[in-house]
Amino acid sequence: MMKLYMKQKVFSWKDKFTVKDEAVQDRYFIEGEFLTLAKKLHIFDESQTEVAFIRQKLWSFMPRFLVEIDGREVCQIAKRFTMLKPKYELDGIGWHVEGDFWAHEYAVFDGDKEVMRLSKHWFTWGDSYELDIVDPKDELICLSIVLAIDAAIEMTAASGATT
Repeated sequence: MMKLYMKQKVFSWKDKFTVKDEAVQDRYFIEGEFLTLAKKLHIFDESQTEVAFIRQKLWSFMPRFLVEIDGREVCQIAKRFTMLKPKYELDGIGWHVEGDFWAHEYAVFDGDKEVMRLSKHWFTWGDSYELDIVDPKDELICLSIVLAIDAAIEMTAASGATT
């Protein structure tokens, strides 16, 4: 089991996050693009090498994000239309997500095996999240899933929709 801690920079024109490991060492840096029609997030490692890219599929009824790792598309995260609570599907990897998305308390599963658990730290300056990842080899895809769901929630909130 490993932990990552993701913190959003508060005063920035574009999305910016820093991700640290349990030893409080910088692990990843996330930067969004400014003034684009579709949301785009770049994930860089500690040596500033781009290791993943998340982009919103622009012409989609509900938010849909494509995740590329090392230049290869590995999955799509799609928000599904529901009347009561949000639902997200992870196409391409066979995982699913369950939990309370508005409270940022959810888990990712491969079948019935938990892959990752996310929780938001409240009362902090800027959004702060803790990711508990079962297998360290899954850390980049788990981080990408969290970022895509966070972007979809942000878009939904900005539009005034509740689901």
